[in-house]
Amino acid sequence: MDPEVGLRLLFSPLGSNIVVRTACCSVGVVLPVYSTFKAIEGRDENEQKKWLLYWAAYGSFSIVELFTDKFLRWFPLYYHMKFTFLVWLQLPTTDGARQMYMTHLRPFLLKHQARLDQVVGLFYSEMSKFVSSHQAEIQFVRALLMKTFVSANQFASDFIHPERRHVSGAIEGPRQQVDTSDSEDEE
Repeated sequence: MDPEVGLRLLFSPLGSNIVVRTACCSVGVVLPVYSTFKAIEGRDENEQKKWLLYWAAYGSFSIVELFTDKFLRWFPLYYHMKFTFLVWLQLPTTDGARQMYMTHLRPFLLKHQARLDQVVGLFYSEMSKFVSSHQAEIQFVRALLMKTFVSANQFASDFIHPERRHVSGAIEGPRQQVDTSDSEDEE
């Protein structure tokens, strides 16, 4: 596919938002996840810091978008602007994530750090109490999910490889033997 055709499709204002929304997901999440993996595995501290800054900026943007998306998505070219913003965050030439962190996120977090620490501490404390008091329910849900996963896995395996299907006599009952010899000739 010609890259020019792809760009025309992506940036066509008359085109479907599905294409640009998929591009936003790819550029905003898929590529950074892989780049973060490479930074962690490569043990390059500069790359790790770069992607930590990106995820801090992306997470902050996602929180704001959570509350504003219902309104903003109706604006023409909203997803195109979002795509451009996500590219700007990642580009090494603009260093957008670092700029956003240093000019907006860091000052806000430093100003409200004491209160945020209290809220986070309370949240973890309440979550720990909840988990401790609901161990039986959590174990039940875990067992249920594991059984469902195993059943789905077996179903998928049987569907993909019907020749390997596991036969259980408990459901089918005993197999009958068919006598193929002529019993009338022997008498």
